[in-house]
This record gives sequence, C-alpha cells and structure tokens, in this order.
Amino acid sequence: MTCKNCGKEFSDGAFCPYCGTPQYTQSVYKSTDGSSVGYAILCFFFPIIGLILYLVWKDEYPLRAKSCGKGALISVIVNAVLVVLYILLIVIIIAIGVGSAGMYYGALALL
Repeated sequence: MTCKNCGKEFSDGAFCPYCGTPQYTQSVYKSTDGSSVGYAILCFFFPIIGLILYLVWKDEYPLRAKSCGKGALISVIVNAVLVVLYILLIVIIIAIGVGSAGMYYGALALL
C-alpha cells in the first residue's frame, strides 16, 4: 500500500507508519443525516431552538445541525437589521415631528 500523503510504501493498515495519515475514508455522516429545509424554517422562527439543536446534533448529524444553525443565524441577522431600521425610522419621525412643531410654534408667535 502507498501512503496518500508521503508516498511511502507500507503493509496494509489504517494509518501510515511514517507520517500517521489515515489511509481510508470513512463517512462520518449517518444514513439518516441530511440537510433539512423544515428544520431551517423552524429554527428561523425560533432561533434559540436552532442553537440548541445545532449544539446537540453537530457531532452526530452534522448536515442537519448545519441547517438548524443556518436558520437560527439568518433569523438573528434579519432581526438585527429590522431593529436598526426601526430605530432609524423612529429617529426620522421624531426629527420631522420636532421640525414641524417648531414651525407651528413659530407661526403662533407671529400672531
């Protein structure tokens, strides 16, 4: 057998005795693992559940955990953007209101 990393020949084994590189590829994914749009949507609406599911499944079901993590992360980003836009809207409304109130009181002073 020839090592995939260092190219040296050795007898059959799971690891190269010279560099220690594993010589076989074993799937770490379970047959029931797969990315899921349903879990991503669930975790979008409930990001704390997405975080919990990600932490629970990250080693056993990595593709499913990634879907949950993505849904939760997208939800947090969307909520942060909406909060910033909401604050900007309030500041603009207050600025317009103060400006128009100033004109109103200025017009009353002329009377």
